This record gives sequence, C-alpha cells and structure tokens, in this order.
Amino acid sequence: MAELVRDIMDPSPATVAPDTPVEEVIRTLRQHELPGVPVVDGDGRCVGIVTEADLVLPDDQGDLHIPHYVNLFGGTVFLEPLSRFEERLRKAFASTAADMMTPDPDTVTPDTPVQEAARLLHSSGHNRLPVVEDGRLVGVVTRVDVLGALAG
Repeated sequence: MAELVRDIMDPSPATVAPDTPVEEVIRTLRQHELPGVPVVDGDGRCVGIVTEADLVLPDDQGDLHIPHYVNLFGGTVFLEPLSRFEERLRKAFASTAADMMTPDPDTVTPDTPVQEAARLLHSSGHNRLPVVEDGRLVGVVTRVDVLGALAG
C-alpha cells in the first residue's frame, strides 16, 4: 500500500495561470475531464484553484440579488453578509481565473501520509488537493487516488 502522497499523486496536472480567460479555464476542465484545476503563477506557485462550483452562482432564486435589508431610522441595515454578495458578484463578472478562483486552497506535500490526505479530503469536502513543495505545485492528488491507495 502507498504510504505517501508522492506515491499516488499526478505529477503533471493540468493548470491555468491567473490571467487565463474563463472560457479557456472551462475548455481545460472539459478537455481533461476535470472537476477542478490549480491556478499557478509564473513562478510555479499554487495561488488558487478553480472548480466547477466556482463556475456556478449558488443562489436560492438562481439569480444574483442584493442582500435583504431594512431601512431603519434613515439608515440601511443588511440582513445577510455583504461579503457573500460581493463574492458572488465578483464571480458573476469574472473574466479570468484569478477573478473566479478560490485563493489559498487546502494543500498537501509529497511527504503527507495518504491517510492524512484522506482526512483532509473528507473534512474539506474537496475532490482534489494541490500537492506543493516549497509553495510550488508539484502535483495533484484526488479522492479516487486516495481511495485506491487505502483499498489496495
């Protein structure tokens, strides 16, 4: 059984740059049949990740709406966090990977034990984790990779 992430990771994952247009990000996901792709800067550092969830605006009404508010004594009181609205608005008008990515994603190192990677995947709900060494992307490990290693 593989004991370390380095034994099961994909050492050459598909990536996009922060300035990659959204259309190209989508093409990359489709071409490689991936649910997510790391965003890597010019120095090879993993600065974020774009997943299918980042491409969809989650909203009860299926539309971007201003947060609910009340006018009280001449002022406006928002009944839900503005930060959530600002994040949805940023992603709605995204033109590049940097606009839509989740910055500073959870990561593991090549020397992370497979069982620890499994715990992180489970607790975070992610399907894939960038593998970094000294901040630079060296691979990607997926839930399927980890399950295969634990079952084998």
